[in-house]
Amino acid sequence: MITYIKGNLTFKNPTFVVVEAGGIGYHIHISLHTYAQLEKAEQVKLLTHLQIKEDAHTLFGFVEESERSLFRLLISVSGVGTATAQIALSTLTPDQLRSAIIGEDVETFNRIKGVGPKTAKRIILDLKDKVLKDSGDTPILGTIQDNTLREEALSALLALGFARPQVQRALNRLLREQGSITSAEQLIKQALRELAN
Repeated sequence: MITYIKGNLTFKNPTFVVVEAGGIGYHIHISLHTYAQLEKAEQVKLLTHLQIKEDAHTLFGFVEESERSLFRLLISVSGVGTATAQIALSTLTPDQLRSAIIGEDVETFNRIKGVGPKTAKRIILDLKDKVLKDSGDTPILGTIQDNTLREEALSALLALGFARPQVQRALNRLLREQGSITSAEQLIKQALRELAN
């Protein structure tokens, strides 16, 4: 199993990249979420998932472990293939997707092409407990609050001229590592410190 690939980013578009490592160019499928984080990258380390079929070996790449684990959870659901999982992670951020699963929000799934109400309910039914377990039994309220704080902080920091991928990385890290953040103002101040380094 290929766990990650580290090398030069030689080609990039919103659906796949080519990473050259050890003289070999790897064609790796990505989501828009990962694409946004590779904005100016030349050297990359992509976590990978290898799908093996009779007629093809296909690599999927992710900047964050949280996105890869969610991708793997999605494709474990009956009727959800790698293409649908990739579309889901291109339409919604991993955090939005987790919130939709935990909050049993079928409406949010309607935004994902190819996911109808039946599939949405199956995803929620199959994955809610697993997602809650992965997120350390975070209550729904906390997840929704985190998303609200993130959105407010993201808007403010983008208005200040910071690049979206850089801001998203900083906010995700702060919300993950510092459970004491309770206001958007606090989150913005902490993010500004990180982004200034």
